[in-house]
Amino acid sequence: MPLEAHIKEHPAYFHRFDALWTPSVIILDPNGKERFRIEGYLPTGEFRAQLELALARVAFMSKNWADAERRYTEVLEHYPESKAAPEALYWKGVSHYKATNDHTVLGELPGQFQQKYPDSIWNLKTAAWVH
Repeated sequence: MPLEAHIKEHPAYFHRFDALWTPSVIILDPNGKERFRIEGYLPTGEFRAQLELALARVAFMSKNWADAERRYTEVLEHYPESKAAPEALYWKGVSHYKATNDHTVLGELPGQFQQKYPDSIWNLKTAAWVH
């Protein structure tokens, strides 16, 4: 359930979550544990991509691999040029691996990154999977 708090009206929220800049969007799991944070303003499309990435992260951290993979796939489908897309591609592959134990998907990721997101930090994280 979304909660909006203005810093001057609810300073306790900002202290509780160590928010140092506004706006801060903090995504919590159902147990109230922080799973993702967006700080500062973003253009609408990039903000939406980051928000979708956050919801995928909640599913991943809940070990709901199929839902996480589906949500990461949706980020890639709807926001392929966003800054969130490379991270979504990485975690989509990891989610698939966690769900199926099929390591071949990890071996395919380096090639996908070289083609789509060669300059991404997430590309570097796939280096261990190069055969």
